[in-house]
Amino acid sequence: MRAAVRAVLFVGLIAMRLPVAAAAVEDDFQPHVFRNAQQRELNYRLLAPAEIKQGEKYPLVLFLHGAGERGSDNKAQLKHVVSIFVDAENRRRYPCFVLAPQCPANEKWVDVNWFSKTHETPENPAAAMALVLEVIEQLCKERPIDARRLYVMGLSMGGYGTWDLVVRKPEMFAAAVPICGGGDETKAEKLVGLPIWCFHGDKDTAVPVARSRNMIEAIKKAGGQPKYTEYPGVGHDSWTPATKEPELLPWLFGQKRGG
Repeated sequence: MRAAVRAVLFVGLIAMRLPVAAAAVEDDFQPHVFRNAQQRELNYRLLAPAEIKQGEKYPLVLFLHGAGERGSDNKAQLKHVVSIFVDAENRRRYPCFVLAPQCPANEKWVDVNWFSKTHETPENPAAAMALVLEVIEQLCKERPIDARRLYVMGLSMGGYGTWDLVVRKPEMFAAAVPICGGGDETKAEKLVGLPIWCFHGDKDTAVPVARSRNMIEAIKKAGGQPKYTEYPGVGHDSWTPATKEPELLPWLFGQKRGG
């Protein structure tokens, strides 16, 4: 009987802790709305270092969410991945800004067919992605951000967006973490010098694992040395084991452009 009571109490404590963790993420990621000169708006959340020291500059991590988190609540984009940056120990070890924009409903980070085996990079960035670039430019002017340490990571639709962004702006980012997405293999030579760690599950039925395999192989053939981790038996949610990789954050924050 006592064991049963302890089990009930344990389950109850877990249930009580989950909303607190979610609330902590929302509290630490402050909501903002960006409006450009053409009056186009983009919702985003921003995490700042717990302590900003005078004269110091900090990395900026751009996180691009998946299709299921699109909308206008300026909250759904915090569902996956970004909680690792709120973790107290990670905030202490890796003080940084984290930008989490929210793609509007019915838009994409990159205007391509997700179900195609290959795609070519569109001539222009998608409307939402163009706004993201404007937000980054504004933040770099207004906040103590180290332009040599801009990182981008994204999952699913955001994985496509990550590949698209670094192909367009390979000189802008110090590292990229595309998760279960796909890119334009014909542009692989642009990514030869960019540190990349790509993740995918081999049982992914939403985005074929071949999209990551082929992109990584194309970069290697062009002379690059990207990191690639493929999880056996894992489906579309490869971001779950990816964010538990003990070397992910040390690797990410160890990258710097020009140094």
